[in-house]
Amino acid sequence: MGKDGYMNISVCRTEKFEFMEENKMRVVVIGAAGHIGTYLIPMLVDNGYETIAITRKMSMPYEDAPAWHKVKRVLLDRENDSEFIEKLKAMEPDIIVDLVNFNIKETKKIVEGFGGTGLFHYLYCSSCWAHGMAETIPFNPDDLRKEPLDEYGKDKFASEIYLKEQYQKEGFPSTIIMPGQISGPGWAIINPWGNTSMRVFQDIADGKEIALPNFGQEILHHVHGYDVAQVFYKAITHRNQALGEAFDAEAATHITLYGFAKHMYEYFGHEPKIKFLPWPEWCKYEGNSEECEHTYYHIVRSGVFSIEKTKRLLEYQPKYTCLETIDLAVKSYIDRNLIRVSDN
Repeated sequence: MGKDGYMNISVCRTEKFEFMEENKMRVVVIGAAGHIGTYLIPMLVDNGYETIAITRKMSMPYEDAPAWHKVKRVLLDRENDSEFIEKLKAMEPDIIVDLVNFNIKETKKIVEGFGGTGLFHYLYCSSCWAHGMAETIPFNPDDLRKEPLDEYGKDKFASEIYLKEQYQKEGFPSTIIMPGQISGPGWAIINPWGNTSMRVFQDIADGKEIALPNFGQEILHHVHGYDVAQVFYKAITHRNQALGEAFDAEAATHITLYGFAKHMYEYFGHEPKIKFLPWPEWCKYEGNSEECEHTYYHIVRSGVFSIEKTKRLLEYQPKYTCLETIDLAVKSYIDRNLIRVSDN
C-alpha cells in the first residue's frame, strides 16, 4: 500500500501510452473498479491480456487481487471529458469492455468513433432491466420486442437494438451482456423486500416477524459479480460465437421473496415469522416511499432468465449459486457491523 492508503498502482493521466509488450491483445475496461471489473481485471491480467483499467477516480475494487497491483490504471471521466472518445482511441484497444454506459448517445459515440478502425471486439454491459415485464418465462435474450419500464431500461434496450443493427449492417463487432442483480460481498444487495433497506435483515436477525408484499412469490435473481465477469471473459475468449449476440448473465437458479426471507431466518437460526400484506398496506408497513418504489421496480419485473444460451455458446458455468451469493453478502454485512447479531 502507498502512503495515501491506495494500492501501488500505475496511474496514467496523459494521452500517450507506453505498453508493456508487443503482440498482446490490448483490452480497455471502462468502469473497471466496480462490481464486475473487480473480478474481470484479474481474469484478464492473469491470462496475459494487456489491460487498461479506466475509472473516473482512483476507486478501489471490492476485493484485492495481485492483478490490481500490476494493471495500468487511467483516470477518465466519460461524462465530463469532451475528448473521451479521442483519448480512448489513442490507447489503440483491440477490445473494449464497456461496463458503465447508460446512454444510447454514448453507445453511438463508440460505434462512430471506432467503426472502421479495426476494433476487434466491443462488449456492452446492458441489464436485466431492459427486459421489462415478463409475458412468458424464461425471458428470451434475443427478444427484440422488449418493453422496459423506466428510462434506465429503455436506454439499455435502445443500445442493444442499435448494436445489433450495426453488427448486421456494418459488421461492428459487438456483444451484449445482460447481468441480473449483481451481488456479492462489499456492497448492498437486493433484500427479501426487493429493495436495499437494512431493516428487514436486522429484523430477521433479531427473530422478529416481517411482512412481505402480496404473496411473496415475486422473483429476484442474485448473481455474483465474479460470474458476471466470467460471462464477459468467456465472450472475449469465444469471440466468434459471441459476435452479434446477447447473453443473460445469471446464476443457475433464482429465488422468490418468500424463499429469500425463509432462508434468512434459517441463516440466523430462527423459525420463520412471515406474514403477507397487499401492496398498498405493505408500502405503509415499509414506510419509506423511495424504498417502496425501489421494491416496485424489482418485483414488477420478476421473471426468470435462462443461461442455456450462455452455457452453450460461451461454455459458461456459474461458480456461485444464488444462495451462496446471498450468504457471502450477508456475511459481509455482519463483518462490517451493518447487521448486529446477538449472542443469545
